[in-house]
Amino acid sequence: MNNYVSTVFGVLCVLAALTFPAAPGNAAEAQTVLGGKLVVCGVCHGVDGLPKLEGVPIIWGLQENYILKQLHEFQHGDRASDTMKKIAINLTEEEVGPAAAYFATKQWPGSANASFSSTPPTMAICEACHQPKLVGGVAAPRLAGQKYDYLVESMRRFAEGQRKNSPEMSSIMQAISASDREAMARYISGL
Repeated sequence: MNNYVSTVFGVLCVLAALTFPAAPGNAAEAQTVLGGKLVVCGVCHGVDGLPKLEGVPIIWGLQENYILKQLHEFQHGDRASDTMKKIAINLTEEEVGPAAAYFATKQWPGSANASFSSTPPTMAICEACHQPKLVGGVAAPRLAGQKYDYLVESMRRFAEGQRKNSPEMSSIMQAISASDREAMARYISGL
């Protein structure tokens, strides 16, 4: 049954990509990059860089090295996602780098719901890798302004050992309570 659902979802994504409206500088531009393989990314991650689906992260403007690492991890099964694995394995080794560069050069979409709650005390540990104000850098990706639902789920998956592509994140998240992780996600998404 799980394979059936994945197959149907994959077919729907491809069909959606083929009928996806071209927005200037987005889907139309992606159509020329890598022979149009990146158009399908907009189905989940948004043609304007803002995902409309719950649990889908913003990828526009993330660091190129981070995107590249994630694509390789999806390809090799080191990061679990049936949908992303299917997308990533369709990129050749020569295409993965340009795909990462394509999204890294996009402008991070502004947060429409910016709210600045008080800084949770647990945030200091995040800034060690994710940089001050969580803008990201070589060691770790940008978190500032990322979607709340994605952040909560990612932190939970790290804490429960379901996401294994960063042992450091797993250790950190296991030491933080679920309520503190939610407060962190609320704060981060409002930056």
